[in-house]
Amino acid sequence: MKLSVLRPLRLLFVVALLAIGLVAAGCGSDDDDGGSSSSASTTASTTADSGAAAGGAIAVPDDIRSKGTLTVATDPTYAPNEFVERGSTTIVGMDVDLINAIAEKLGLRADVQKATFDAIIPGLAARRYDVGISSFTDTREREATVDFVTYFSAGTSFYIRRGGPDIATLEDICGEKVAVEKGTTQATDVQTQNRRCDTPADLQVYPDQNGANLAIQSGRADVGMADSPVAAYIVKQSNGAFELDGEPYGTAPYGIALPKESGLEEPIQEALRALIEDGTYLTILRRWGVEQGAITDPVINGAVD
Repeated sequence: MKLSVLRPLRLLFVVALLAIGLVAAGCGSDDDDGGSSSSASTTASTTADSGAAAGGAIAVPDDIRSKGTLTVATDPTYAPNEFVERGSTTIVGMDVDLINAIAEKLGLRADVQKATFDAIIPGLAARRYDVGISSFTDTREREATVDFVTYFSAGTSFYIRRGGPDIATLEDICGEKVAVEKGTTQATDVQTQNRRCDTPADLQVYPDQNGANLAIQSGRADVGMADSPVAAYIVKQSNGAFELDGEPYGTAPYGIALPKESGLEEPIQEALRALIEDGTYLTILRRWGVEQGAITDPVINGAVD
């Protein structure tokens, strides 16, 4: 969720969870720092020749067409949306498969590069990246800096060590030790709630989701918050060490982030619509067990807050 009441979302995960068996074959990797980029995907490893033919019907800006690639930034610590495949430096996940499929529809190749979550939007604004896909919640605040094409719907969930505090709603975090990832909507939500608490929560902000998960596992924090699909995946992979608590809140759209006035908004929207129509989109979501977040009509700048 990365930012506002999931309106918030973003949901991450990997190496830090090895200590409690959280990392499974499909989850993260202790080689998370082993490489700066990867563009592997089970969906779309398209060649330049076949891509040009496939994408001829959708116009893209000349500078993008001439280089033949989309430079894509993601923070690969948010399984199952984006994470490092165990035992390798390959970035995989729902978002990765989706952007590869979109690039193929455009006749391009996606060059997926690892970045920290809070550096992606500034990187887009500086034109270091063409695309950011990293479980970003489309918010009005973010739309002031980047454009979005919506592609998924998620909310925020709470998770705890088994037997931990009972957290039914956001109000229940008052007085608790709460671990979140830096730059997420969850971090913003806790800060907002703390202004209403008699005893504010001890907000612990970590560089990535793995750090937040480890804080809960080690007892430094009592409560974790992440996008609903991510939190569910964290709990599933914890072998019973973690459990979900309460109900998800703040359902809002994820957006593919783009530099302002890049000329990519409509091509990516058109490509995504084509993937929805031909069934590829739902196939990708089902592969990662997140089909409950499927949408039917991607829009440009669809923030709901």
